[in-house]
Amino acid sequence: MKKDKKKLSGNTNRLNYNNIPINWNLVDDIISSCEKIVLTTHENPDGDGLGAEVGMFYHLRQNGKDVRIINYSPLPEEYYFLNKHDIFETYKKNIHDEWLRTVDIAIIFDVGDYSRTRSVKTALDNFTITTMNIDHHPHPPKHPFTHNLVDLSAAATGCMIYDYLKAAGNSSICKDSMLGIYTAVMTDTGCFKYSNTDQKCHEIAIESIQNGIETNIIYQNIYENNSRARMRLMGEFLSNLHYEFNGEFAWFSLSQKMLKKANAAKSDVEGFTDMVRSISGVEVSVMIFENDSNNCRVNFRSKGKYKINDIAEAIGGGGHAFASGAMINCSLRDTIELVVTKTKTALKRKMEII
Repeated sequence: MKKDKKKLSGNTNRLNYNNIPINWNLVDDIISSCEKIVLTTHENPDGDGLGAEVGMFYHLRQNGKDVRIINYSPLPEEYYFLNKHDIFETYKKNIHDEWLRTVDIAIIFDVGDYSRTRSVKTALDNFTITTMNIDHHPHPPKHPFTHNLVDLSAAATGCMIYDYLKAAGNSSICKDSMLGIYTAVMTDTGCFKYSNTDQKCHEIAIESIQNGIETNIIYQNIYENNSRARMRLMGEFLSNLHYEFNGEFAWFSLSQKMLKKANAAKSDVEGFTDMVRSISGVEVSVMIFENDSNNCRVNFRSKGKYKINDIAEAIGGGGHAFASGAMINCSLRDTIELVVTKTKTALKRKMEII
């Protein structure tokens, strides 16, 4: 019986919904056929990836599945409220590989690029585990997943999990799952402020409140829980912002030296690009963050006047039209020169068209 289940979820029945309507009933056939399931998301996880994991986890556990959440990065402190049942694990080869080699399917959420799961991907590849990608970021036609489910119109991956749970027969989604789904939607819509906020987002919010979700507590945990180190780092970069094109383009860089001076962690930089975008007159903001001496992370944000995912793609990244990113294997100095030059060139061209 178990062999038949693994066959159903294997390569002979690949699903590829790359930004076309998803048949969630077929997706449910595959997921339901599996007994051991691992859930994971990208490094430095955000509310959408984590919330989607939580939404799926409790559904699967209710249905008697052997399910675990195993991520590359530790759970950020502001999301500890999602972990009241200790469901999040940080990948360790000597602890997890024995179990991972036996799973029927790995479901990957909100990843953008599969390589962003780092050593989790390495383990899954080594054990030739069937994979299912659920994401609202663009993926190329030649993707590495067994099953690929992409909906670019979804405001958050959490919205896709909501659709799946409804199709899976959960007319009333449990409170624990709704906690995750609401967190995903709230964070990826900027607390329902961004242009991607649609009717479904508000429907999810209504159902969450009806389910007893304390939405104000979620907001406080995520957005009103800043450390003093984060505040010191914020003061440092805000006093060194660079403005271009009469203030329409603002950019800043963060070095490891700055982090050490502020006694801050990598997670403390989350949201800084959005903060700069909120400045009056700024249409595009860019953060260049030094991961180490030869690798930098770049975040692009736009208010909507200019699309910026093409700029991210030009330097090897990608993402949404107004929220994108990239990883550059260069020094901070070289990355700044590359990113600022390319962004200015692209924006100048876009400004001439408008």
